[in-house]
Amino acid sequence: MNHGIVRKQSILLLAVATVLCLMSPVGVYGQRGQRGPQTPQTAKATASADITGTWVSVITEDWKYRMVTPRKGDYDGVPGSVEAFRIANAWDPARDEAAGEQCKGYGAIGVMRLPGRLRISWQDDNTLKMELTAGTQTRLFHFGAAEPATVEPTWQGYSTAQWEFAITGRGEPRKGDLKVVTTRMRPGYSRKNGVPYSANANLTEYYHRMAAPNGDQWLTLISEIRDPQYLSETWVISSHFKKVPDNAGWSPESCSAK
Repeated sequence: MNHGIVRKQSILLLAVATVLCLMSPVGVYGQRGQRGPQTPQTAKATASADITGTWVSVITEDWKYRMVTPRKGDYDGVPGSVEAFRIANAWDPARDEAAGEQCKGYGAIGVMRLPGRLRISWQDDNTLKMELTAGTQTRLFHFGAAEPATVEPTWQGYSTAQWEFAITGRGEPRKGDLKVVTTRMRPGYSRKNGVPYSANANLTEYYHRMAAPNGDQWLTLISEIRDPQYLSETWVISSHFKKVPDNAGWSPESCSAK
């Protein structure tokens, strides 16, 4: 037997075996005691902040636009289009009530600016539920799922959510914000006095929880409203909520056009 040929064949087989191992990382990892693909964790398990509980709106800015219904034609601070202001100037609450549209000021864009309370809880491991006393409205924040193509427009639209994590040091607790993007909204009012938003409006929200030196818990909401039909630029507004004992002062109210 030609020993040179046998040696070459052995080297060739070893090379083939090495390539096959490199092409099969799962098998190699298994031999080294590595685990296979892990089951994705739920949004509830990976939350960057606990925003559940009952919160009351604390209105320290834009008081005259939020605590009471502004007078007709008062749209100061809104980067609206000419068409938006034309519609606002024609606002008629009696007409809205007659048409059964008294909730036009309680859609996802408008309701977060109204006085009242909101209650946040987990509907399931990947869905946050927000109930509001203003207009007895309910919003759902969906994690990890794309917006269905067949969703019908509603006052609260369809909201997709994700956790945004802050960079922390080793051993420090996880923290960050909640980002929510809402579309598929039924046309409504960003202010109850008829300032409109269209069906093409996009609402992006950032919820940030923080603790005050005295121990009070606060939720700051930054809202970015984009509407090519009724806004000349992105409208950015902030709202603040303070945590209160669970269900404290919980008294839902019906929508009102006035």
